[in-house]
Amino acid sequence: MKSNSPTLEGFRLMVRQPSFGLAEIAWRWSFGAVFWLALVFSVTEYLKTLPVSNGELLLLRTRQPVLVLDAIAHIFRGSGWRAAESVVVLAITLAIAWIVLSSLARAAIIKSLLGYFRDDVFLPTEPQYRLPLHSMFALSFFRLAVTLAAVLGFADAFFFASAVSPASNPAPGSAFLVFLTLVLFVWLAASVLNWFLSLAAMFVVVEKQHTFQAMASAIDLCRRRTGSVLAVGTWFGLGHTVTFVLATSVVAFPLGFARILPPGVVLGGVILVTLLYFAVADFLYVGRLAAYVAILELPETTATRQPGLTNAPSLDLSCAVDRDELILSDVPAKA
Repeated sequence: MKSNSPTLEGFRLMVRQPSFGLAEIAWRWSFGAVFWLALVFSVTEYLKTLPVSNGELLLLRTRQPVLVLDAIAHIFRGSGWRAAESVVVLAITLAIAWIVLSSLARAAIIKSLLGYFRDDVFLPTEPQYRLPLHSMFALSFFRLAVTLAAVLGFADAFFFASAVSPASNPAPGSAFLVFLTLVLFVWLAASVLNWFLSLAAMFVVVEKQHTFQAMASAIDLCRRRTGSVLAVGTWFGLGHTVTFVLATSVVAFPLGFARILPPGVVLGGVILVTLLYFAVADFLYVGRLAAYVAILELPETTATRQPGLTNAPSLDLSCAVDRDELILSDVPAKA
C-alpha cells in the first residue's frame, strides 16, 4: 500500500522506479543533443558561405591581435542579414520541435505515473483515455513564451541598469544593484509561471481537461491542498539546491588541477560532473511530478483516532449499528 505522504511517494518513486527518471533523461537529452548538433551544423554552414580573400588570410596568419580583428571584421562585413535569417529559422524549428516533443513526453510520463498510483495500465486505444493533445501543445507553447519573455526581460534589465550609470556620471554599484534586482524579479516570475503551467499539464492527462480548464484546476488544487503543494515544492527544491551545491563543489576538483592535468582530462571531468548534475535534476523533477500526481490520487487523512487507541484504525460506528434491531433501533417498537 502507498503512504499518504505525497512527498515521500515522490522520493520513493525516484529510488524504486528509476525507469521514470530515465525516460525524462531520454527525451530531454535527446532534444539537447539535437539542439547542439543543429547549432554546430548551422554555424559551420554559415562560416562556409563567408568569402575570405588572400589579403584577409595574410592578416590572419600574422597572429597580431589588431590585424586579426581587422581581418575578421572584413570577413563578416555584410553577412549580418544571413546570420539573422539563420538564427530565426533555427529558433523557429527548434521551438516547434520542443513543443511537440515535450508535450508528447510529458503526457506519456504523467499517464505512466497515474497508472503507477492506480496500480493499473492505461489502454490508449480506448476512447475514454484519449488525451486532448492540443491542450498539451498549448501549455508547452505558453511555457516557451514565458521563457522568451524572461530572456527579453533580462535584456531590458541590462538596458535599465545602463541608464542608471551614464557615461557622464558613472555609478557601477547602483547599476549592478538595479540589474541584479530586475533579473531576480524576472527569474522569479518566470519560474512561478513555468511551475504553474507544468502543474496544469497534470489535469490535461488525469482529468482530460482543456487548456484553461486545467489552469483553473491547478489554481483550485493550490487553494485546497496548499500545505501538500508547499511541502512538495519545499522538499524537492531543497534537494535540488543541495545537488547544485554539491555539483559546484565537486567541479572545483578538476579545475584545481588545471595546471597539472592535461586540458582534455580537466574538460572531461567538468563535463562528467555537469552531466551527473543534470541527471539528478531530471530525477528530482520526475519525483516532484509524481508527488503532485500523488496529491490528486492519494486521499487526505481526515479520520480521527479514538482516545487511547494510538495505533488502532478509526471505526465507523454508524455502519456497525443495525437499524432494524428493535433494541438498538431509534424507532419505537410496535406493541
